[in-house]
Amino acid sequence: MALDFGSLIEAGSAAVLNELLAPLRDDDGMALPSRYEVRFLPPSGSRGVGGTGASQNLFSKILFEDIGGGITKDVAFQCNAITLPSRGLTTVPDETIYGPARHLVQGYVFGDVSASFYLHNDLREKKFFETWQRIAFNPLTFAMGYYDDYVGSVQIYTLDQQNNRRYGVELVEAFPETISEQALSANIATDVLQVAVGFKYRYWKNLTDEANLPKPLLDRLQNVLGNQVERKLLSRIPKVLSRL
Repeated sequence: MALDFGSLIEAGSAAVLNELLAPLRDDDGMALPSRYEVRFLPPSGSRGVGGTGASQNLFSKILFEDIGGGITKDVAFQCNAITLPSRGLTTVPDETIYGPARHLVQGYVFGDVSASFYLHNDLREKKFFETWQRIAFNPLTFAMGYYDDYVGSVQIYTLDQQNNRRYGVELVEAFPETISEQALSANIATDVLQVAVGFKYRYWKNLTDEANLPKPLLDRLQNVLGNQVERKLLSRIPKVLSRL
């Protein structure tokens, strides 16, 4: 019986192709850069002129009077591009050993995040970030704001095909450092005006995976010791009192 090498090759090719395409066909699917969600949590303010919450009132007052209510969600909806933040380890060489260098980790370094937004006719998105910057530094009086009064948070989520959040990060103690210029031209009649914003922040945290990481050793030791002390105290309580 003669072997049909053509059929064998065809079957083998199909098997290899199916294996390569399997990750694309599974229920989880592949992450798409166009599926994302952005949330802004502007400064809440805990200090400033007028006592506790004064800066919150100031920020809200400017937003609602100069721009209009609901602007935070409007700005987030108009975000047409944003970068997930980078993170790297900072290291120093270990000078106590001979031979090839050993590098000791000291901490993290975080990269800047940039985003771009479509603009309405009244440029409300641009005004939103200008207002945020004005809380940090007043361009008229040249007065600097309190740090706690102008830092907020930015949350970025990736979504699957069913709009479920699959991965999320939060920029902690964030504020808009740069607001780009807008080029106006009579030769461009169909393009929508955009503004690019660069954010500074202290660090970013994972809103999904890192929430399930084991607690630090000291926290776990405190929990263990606390539970042991609690058990000893409960063992000394008369049974009658424990039933109350």
